[in-house]
Amino acid sequence: MTTQNLLVELFVEELPPKALNKLGAAFSGVLAEQLKAQGLAAADAVVTAFASPRRLAAHVRGVLAQAADKAVQQKLMPVAVGLDAAGNATPALLKKLQALGADVSDPAAAVAALKRAPDGKADALFYDSVVKGATLAAGLQKALDEALAKLPIPKVMQYQLETDCELPGWSSVNFVRPAHSLIALHGSTVVPVKALGLTAGNSTQGHRFEAKVSPVVLPHADQYDDVLKRDGSVIASFAERRAEIVRQLNAAAAEVGNGARPIEDEALLDEVTALVERPNVLTCQFETEFLDVPQECLILTMKANQKYFPLIDASGKLTNRFLVVSNITPDDASFVIGGNERVVRPRLADAKFFFDQDRKKTLESRVEGLSKVVYHNKLGTQGERMARVCAIAKAIGQQVGGDALAQQAEQAARLAKTDLLTDMVGEFPELQGIMGGYYARHDGQSTEVAEAIEDHYKPRFAGDELPRNNVGLVVALADKLETLVGMFGIGNVPTGDKDPFALRRHALGVIRMLIEKDVALGLPELLALSTPVFGDKISGNADALIDFIYDRLSGSLREQGFSAQEVDAVMALRPARLGQVNQFLSAVRAFAALPESPALAAANKRIGNILKKAGEVDAHVNTALLQEDAEKNLYAVMQKLLPESEAQFKAGDYTASLQTLAALRAPVDAFFDDVMVNAEEMDLRLNRQGLLKSLHVAMNRVADLSRLAA
Repeated sequence: MTTQNLLVELFVEELPPKALNKLGAAFSGVLAEQLKAQGLAAADAVVTAFASPRRLAAHVRGVLAQAADKAVQQKLMPVAVGLDAAGNATPALLKKLQALGADVSDPAAAVAALKRAPDGKADALFYDSVVKGATLAAGLQKALDEALAKLPIPKVMQYQLETDCELPGWSSVNFVRPAHSLIALHGSTVVPVKALGLTAGNSTQGHRFEAKVSPVVLPHADQYDDVLKRDGSVIASFAERRAEIVRQLNAAAAEVGNGARPIEDEALLDEVTALVERPNVLTCQFETEFLDVPQECLILTMKANQKYFPLIDASGKLTNRFLVVSNITPDDASFVIGGNERVVRPRLADAKFFFDQDRKKTLESRVEGLSKVVYHNKLGTQGERMARVCAIAKAIGQQVGGDALAQQAEQAARLAKTDLLTDMVGEFPELQGIMGGYYARHDGQSTEVAEAIEDHYKPRFAGDELPRNNVGLVVALADKLETLVGMFGIGNVPTGDKDPFALRRHALGVIRMLIEKDVALGLPELLALSTPVFGDKISGNADALIDFIYDRLSGSLREQGFSAQEVDAVMALRPARLGQVNQFLSAVRAFAALPESPALAAANKRIGNILKKAGEVDAHVNTALLQEDAEKNLYAVMQKLLPESEAQFKAGDYTASLQTLAALRAPVDAFFDDVMVNAEEMDLRLNRQGLLKSLHVAMNRVADLSRLAA
């Protein structure tokens, strides 16, 4: 059967820019999926998505005008129900066949055409028929309806359409934005489908200001992209438009010279791509006096408020040039450039005003104001929270760095939240911490304290950098631990995909800092330091919190490429010091690769089951009670290998510690072959259990090796 390529476009008013790319992918994806499901397109049909501010479109290759007929076998009913004792059709069977469109004028012939086959314990009757393949008009209508219904629309709006009938009236339509036209072209033929009160045709609208013709008529589905560019001045492909913006941004930055480059921001690039139909990058500038303001403030106001691309120099410092992605290409761009420069100037002036005003008050003078800001109705004010973070930071600092670190950490924690009360952070909450660092330096605080204030929110997200110095590390740990302990203590535990206090992110931040900075404190110890500062504000939920953190750690390790078995083996022992976890995992991986590993893992599992049933067992061996050669030999080998393995473990050579134990395979196998552990004589039984207990302790210092057993 011959095929043609299909083009479907929905032309609408301006779509939400932050959702545009997802809307385009969803529209084309569901549309093609439905066509494939109906046999109108091959399973490997190439699908191209288009998405611009005012249109969603999909191009599907190799679409049939009608799907192939399909042979269908349908179960009717058990033979005992469909046929009487003489083998004639029952009324129930005839009624069922008639409903399916079968010819029942000759009941005997109708029965003869049926098939019998086992179905469970009894035979059943089956009816073979051929289902006519879906026509493209019907199939595309279904696919289009499904694609529109499944769009991930952020918020639906309702608008009215005038009804097409003799009596005037209006009908309501619910969609993300009002729709104005619909294209459905199979090759050069219009497919008569409808959607959102629109009937499909072959014309659309081009660029709002620069289209060469209106409407833009498409002669063929394969000419969509080219005709829109030529006649409509629109680049319909989101990916192509984005690439063109990147090209123009880099070209404009190169013209500025001095190593200038546009700020890297993928989200901003996506949003701007969703705002223009044919991009035109222009270079603008602002007064150099604004560069006295911290560049983070200027960059944020240009990106967030105006969707501009600031230019930074080769050293990473902000320049007074910025790039604008315009949606028009006038012969004289000076008016567009001047307009954007006039718009940005008041924004930068506001930032400078906030910065100047904020520096008139020290961070220390703002501390008292934290007591007037509510943090949580069950956990008190920001002032109370600050006091708790101070106490935790001081305790951690004392443990890992003595008095000096404890004093600096306490000071940084005391000031860390004060920038929440500044005008700049009030206007740009994203700058909290960053502005605190600037203001701390202005107040004469030490570099360590200023950097700690700036860094104490880190890591903010996956892959973010960690605090630069030990003071920042301690305060960041204290801040996240206070949040975790407090929220779990009042029962605010994440459920499903709901995590309003970002506790999963806080837990992963704690994990990263403890592992990557190899903090010499165990996780239980840190939680024990953090809990008393809450007094009676929280109830005990420490077990749930520690389970939560270890669960996050297990998931993180699996994402890093460690197998579920390796992770389970290490995490079963709940290693207190997280900085050792990666070494444990490497040791387990090396051990698992040894030929002795499967047998020892199985033996370890068997030993664990024996000891579990035995209850409390003392890891003590009386050599006088060793009777069998196999148990004497095992004990002798243990006397040689276990001290060696323990010394390697204490020296931090966990791989060698486990590999030393590999030599136990033969004596352990012989022990289980020749020795009855649960002997009738109580003293022999306890002694053999003690021997196994000693072995079990030695084998499970690094990980629970039984978790490696198949």
